[in-house]
Amino acid sequence: MTQYPDIQLFIDGQWRKTVDSLPVVNPADETVIGATPVAARADLDDALSAAASGFKVWSMTSPAERAAVMLRAAAIMRERIDEIAHAITLEHGKPFLQARLEVIRGCEFFEWDAGEAVRTYGRVIPSKPGIRYVVVHQPIGTVAAFSPWNFPMSQPARKVAGALAAGCSIILKASEETPAGAMHIARALQDAGLPAGVLNLVFGVPSEISSYIIPHSQTRLVAFTGSTAVGKHLTEIAARHMKPVLMELGGHAPVIVCDDADPVAAGRLSATRKARNAGQVCTSPTRFFVHESRFAAFRDSFVERARSVVVGNGMDAATEMGPLANHRRIEALETLVADARQKGAKILAGGDRIKNSGYFFPVTVLAEAPDDARAMYEEPFGPLAIINPVASLDEAIEKANALPFGLAAYAFTDSAANVEELTQRVEAGNLSINTLEASVAETPFGGVKESGYGREGGAEGLSHYTIVKTVSHKMKYA
Repeated sequence: MTQYPDIQLFIDGQWRKTVDSLPVVNPADETVIGATPVAARADLDDALSAAASGFKVWSMTSPAERAAVMLRAAAIMRERIDEIAHAITLEHGKPFLQARLEVIRGCEFFEWDAGEAVRTYGRVIPSKPGIRYVVVHQPIGTVAAFSPWNFPMSQPARKVAGALAAGCSIILKASEETPAGAMHIARALQDAGLPAGVLNLVFGVPSEISSYIIPHSQTRLVAFTGSTAVGKHLTEIAARHMKPVLMELGGHAPVIVCDDADPVAAGRLSATRKARNAGQVCTSPTRFFVHESRFAAFRDSFVERARSVVVGNGMDAATEMGPLANHRRIEALETLVADARQKGAKILAGGDRIKNSGYFFPVTVLAEAPDDARAMYEEPFGPLAIINPVASLDEAIEKANALPFGLAAYAFTDSAANVEELTQRVEAGNLSINTLEASVAETPFGGVKESGYGREGGAEGLSHYTIVKTVSHKMKYA
């Protein structure tokens, strides 16, 4: 296998090093495996200037040509899948097979959005003779995009693909903790023939970069995935300068298990999914509201599977769940578990850090936690699940909707009547029934309430990256 890559900035079609850098740490053993360059003000100025030039070229490139570049880049990344996945496992910790699936998912975003690039249709509005009203969709301009550390390749891929498909240029500030995925995207696009300046990749101190490039006149859209707190802060900056935003923010996903569901199968599937990416997923199933008639069987099935999850180094083929990505997640989970224990919750699995070398934490199951336990209203962003009994579907929906978040929600039922009730009443941008998959490339994804604004993916995915222009054409002067 290759070593961890040499991370550099990518500005105006050129790779560049910087004087300052930040360490990249392998969460499996806490060793420093590389360095992330820190962009200086001059680098950001160069990126803004390059994006302006790149936009002039790319916005006038035909949709078919844009799609061709994106498809070539996706093919290149598929060819390099093992190299990219290896780097992701080293910097993030997730099992190698999960890292490979993430690369595939990132490629699917490029492939889907490449198809959408040629389908940004306008329309002609019927009018009286002598005048024609035409509606066209045009690229909005330069996008300032910010991607998180939990999915180093697929999260930046989603933003880059949407921007490029619409004809925008983009300045991507990817995570300084897990930078390799974004670097591989830039490398593949360069090799696929993307014109210089269309994509610019920078790293550094998040607050310094956002406070400089968001207010800049060159920036026309802010796209962000991350916590609700940071999303609100960036939205405030953008609002002061009348910049639109695309915000995919935090969640605390409820799972409703109805009285007609198979509790054993649902419990086993839920525990397996909880372990995905060590629970570091904004759509991770976390608050389980189980009908009291199914509670014991679901709880026992979930706990049995949770205890069997093999935790270890992501490079080990037997590993099902790697370490948490950083020490902050360990500290957060320890705090939530201690609070729940003090308030009377039952700890049925996990609860303690596995060892002191590496950020390993087991799948942790709390049962019958009171509503005032912090884990009930604070997103754990780790392998922690709370299983509570409810007396009815109505009670379950009320509890599911009780938080200010509304990104993803799940349910298990075989009743069409229950499906209708859930569809109408659950407050979430994404509701999945009898499956724990919340998002695929061909479906729109985003939240309601404090979980964000706008949609990525699906036929709706390019809408935020375009402006709507109405052209009124009168055939003769008035």
